[in-house]
Amino acid sequence: MERIKKNFGFGCMRLPMKDEEVDVDEMCRMVDAFIGNGFNYFDTAHGYLNGKSETALKTCLTSRYPRESYVLTNKLTNFFFKKQEDIRPFFQSQLEACGVDYFDFYLMHAQSKDKFAYFKKCHAYETALELKNEGKIRHFGISFHDRAEVLEEILKEYPQIEVVQIQFNYLDYEDPAVESRKCYEVCRKMNKPVIAMEPVKGGNLVNLPDKAKQVFDALGNASYASYALRFAAGFEGIMMVLSGMSNMEQMEDNIHHMKDFKPLNEKERKAIDQVCDIFHLMNLISCTSCRYCVAGCPKNISIPDLFAVMNTKQIHHDWNADYYYNMVHTAGGKGKASDCIKCGKCDQACPQHLPIRQLLEDVAREFEKK
Repeated sequence: MERIKKNFGFGCMRLPMKDEEVDVDEMCRMVDAFIGNGFNYFDTAHGYLNGKSETALKTCLTSRYPRESYVLTNKLTNFFFKKQEDIRPFFQSQLEACGVDYFDFYLMHAQSKDKFAYFKKCHAYETALELKNEGKIRHFGISFHDRAEVLEEILKEYPQIEVVQIQFNYLDYEDPAVESRKCYEVCRKMNKPVIAMEPVKGGNLVNLPDKAKQVFDALGNASYASYALRFAAGFEGIMMVLSGMSNMEQMEDNIHHMKDFKPLNEKERKAIDQVCDIFHLMNLISCTSCRYCVAGCPKNISIPDLFAVMNTKQIHHDWNADYYYNMVHTAGGKGKASDCIKCGKCDQACPQHLPIRQLLEDVAREFEKK
């Protein structure tokens, strides 16, 4: 952990894309800017961009910089193993995809009550700890999406956990469905350093309602993302704040505000409270576009995109949302919200614990009016 520079990390789930492939030229520029400004923490997982995140890191980072110059985190995801014997071969494939001999951090991915039971059944924690003893993992941890009481149970059962990655942003801080504050408090009580993911909530805290924009605009000309990042980074025990940056413009803006980090002042905190009130009154769908729900959908419904256009219509009240629903996100063989057969796979996959089937009914009512 002592090799980590600064408190801001490059989350590699939303990389720059060109024709459904990672734009390696743009990503190389982003990596160079990131490291050139004194940052060195990178976070990936095999499921990010269907494996393309790992290989892009090999092309743009690990083949271009010495191993000691960066810190790399990867994860073990339940989709990629069915029994304990599957874990080591999968782990080795991740090392090879990333072009490294070891991971600085290796996390049990997206832990919840049910997933934890699955990982225990497959002795995944024990296998990861063996890999740590062999030097192939430097630090062992979890990423987490569930209630605070479940997190405390996991940390008590496996005190070897060194770090916890939780969803942490100003909109979810007091959200009873996410329990960001309570999960953070469990980590503090158990003396576990925290990695904050989704500080900008999948872009939702950048694409703000007009009233929320006006609140921040009154403070000055800082970006909306910067207030979200600085909120998350300003808490004691937050070791790292991750940002999933998709272009050089986002990278430069984040670097500008995080290179010489300053916590929010009292006036900025009051503005955050006002923005939260505005969001809560709008009753928006709190989807972060992680897309875990899409892979198993038998009707090929692009669920996060449909939720995004639903939120867009709620925020902007314009015809563009209807156009995107009908001509983009449900075209070319993609399912409509009304095509949902209620199999429940999406609800089980959702880290936000959203009632997806029910929400799809709301989307269908809004966009498929007869």
